[in-house]
Amino acid sequence: MHKVLVLHGPNLNLLGTRQPEIYGRETLADIDDALRAKAADHGWAIECRQSNHEGELIDAIHAARLDGTGAIIINPAAYTHTSVAILDALNAFDGRVIEVHLSNVHKRESFRHHSYVSLRADGVIAGLGSRGYHAALEAVMGGG
Repeated sequence: MHKVLVLHGPNLNLLGTRQPEIYGRETLADIDDALRAKAADHGWAIECRQSNHEGELIDAIHAARLDGTGAIIINPAAYTHTSVAILDALNAFDGRVIEVHLSNVHKRESFRHHSYVSLRADGVIAGLGSRGYHAALEAVMGGG
């Protein structure tokens, strides 16, 4: 069975209530449940994790190197623009990496226009809301 890790960065636990005009009204549980169902329909195992702590995200990436995970879908949230440490961890991961952002970061503040994670990502999806996670999962499962 193929395995994918979905990582959600800081403040994404507040989805559905935090700035819904930017991030939508779906909760993180809604997104994760839909991804789990889609993965299961295709015979894939999926683990979804959220953390507000950079080190926990890095630890999850390190664990994925050793547990048979073939791909990581990551929304690093604010760590996108600040974390060389997450970039370094992803650089040590041999599988596919897809970076996802709910909002179009390029239409927002200028500091959000740079992504350290993009330097490693095999693909980047931004501005599609939760559909971006589904597009990432489809890309991973389809190999595209």
